[in-house]
Amino acid sequence: MASYGPVSLVAISFPGNEFKGEIAPALEELISSGTVRIIDLAFISKDGEGNLVAFEINDLDDDVYGQIDPYVDEVSSLDIASVGEMLELDSSAALFLFENSWAAKFATAVQNANGQLLMSETVPASVVNAIADGELSA
Repeated sequence: MASYGPVSLVAISFPGNEFKGEIAPALEELISSGTVRIIDLAFISKDGEGNLVAFEINDLDDDVYGQIDPYVDEVSSLDIASVGEMLELDSSAALFLFENSWAAKFATAVQNANGQLLMSETVPASVVNAIADGELSA
């Protein structure tokens, strides 16, 4: 019986068509600690005319490539076009398909107890932080 944790698909957009390496160390820490396991990863870019380009991690800056490459074998077959439609002109996105490894044991226990997931929602960190800072009400 498979014992994966929940899998999440996340698309993060960045203004401009330049990826910077700030998120690579944080991602590396999550992977190294066993919190997540990267299943697939893709990068896309949209120019000022709306043209989409997908690229591999080895096309990125050497520092970013060196931090991410050990965890990902190839560019994703994720639906890049649908994410590209959401992008602003002259922007980029990173798509991550990852297993929430930390939850695998719990997911197996729920399955073994004949439990069924009724609902699962994610509240974006920006919303939680805005509520905590009093900028939004719950």
